Amino acid sequence: MNSSLRKPARTAVEQCLNLQSTESCAVVTDEKRTAIGEALYRVASEISDDTVFLRYPPGEQHGEEPPEPVAAAMAGADVVLAPTTKSLSHTQARSEANEAGARVATLPGITEGVFLMGLDADYEAIAGHCRDVLAQVEDADEIRVTSPQGTDITFGLGDREWQLDTGIVHEPGEMSNLPAGEVFCSPTTADGTFVVDGTMMPHGQLEGELLEFTVEDGLVTEIGDDAVRQQIEAAAETVGDAAYNLAELGIGTNVAVRDLVGSVLLDEKAGGTVHIAIGDDHAIGGDTTAPIHLDGILREPTVFADGVAVELPQAE
Repeated sequence: MNSSLRKPARTAVEQCLNLQSTESCAVVTDEKRTAIGEALYRVASEISDDTVFLRYPPGEQHGEEPPEPVAAAMAGADVVLAPTTKSLSHTQARSEANEAGARVATLPGITEGVFLMGLDADYEAIAGHCRDVLAQVEDADEIRVTSPQGTDITFGLGDREWQLDTGIVHEPGEMSNLPAGEVFCSPTTADGTFVVDGTMMPHGQLEGELLEFTVEDGLVTEIGDDAVRQQIEAAAETVGDAAYNLAELGIGTNVAVRDLVGSVLLDEKAGGTVHIAIGDDHAIGGDTTAPIHLDGILREPTVFADGVAVELPQAE
């Protein structure tokens, strides 16, 4: 095992999942994420003798179901850790594992660099930052986000609830992505402009480039980037306007993430950032189903809840 991976592996197994010696654990990985999977397995197996390691060929797309033996192992375990190339977060296998009482952490697209930075953190403190942000926004009817790059967009929340991704997964049936650290909501509507200056696929980390989007009545109406436009238009061929849905407003709370690295999984969690997503929101409290969920990260946002500036946690 790469010795540098041991510390973040211990954070995941011990602090985030709270694995006990009397519990079973399944570590699910693929051929491209073996080193991270092995690090998690070694730490978990030192705690529980009932720990298994399962590796299978990488899937072709996010949300693709794992092989049946993997799904069965997930459903039969008390704790599941899944560092995989393609996400298992929105699979039936993950849902059935949670329904059976497993505590699940998925680590989709995780790299060693992201693992080292995003999990070299105090997740109890991150949970505290999540609660602090939630207390400032949860009763607001309207959220406005601005930025020096030109963002000025207002979100109506209706009866949609804010959700926390703290990384603390201690109760049966709970799940989280790791690295974690965000407070997020699927708004009922939005109007204005947002300008992405951080990270957005398919570009990765943006270096001096700005991607501008116009939103009207909860739909993206203008897309200032050809590559992003092509992704959305391709999805729209299947689902129509659902591909243009303004899906998510998220606030990053992981203060251990000091720099953006080009990984949406990590960068959207960075303390003091905001991410705005286009497309699918059915898994986060919305009612739109689409084959895309594109997050764009803003580095320097100011957030107002019913006109009052929100104090955002900042990277350490």
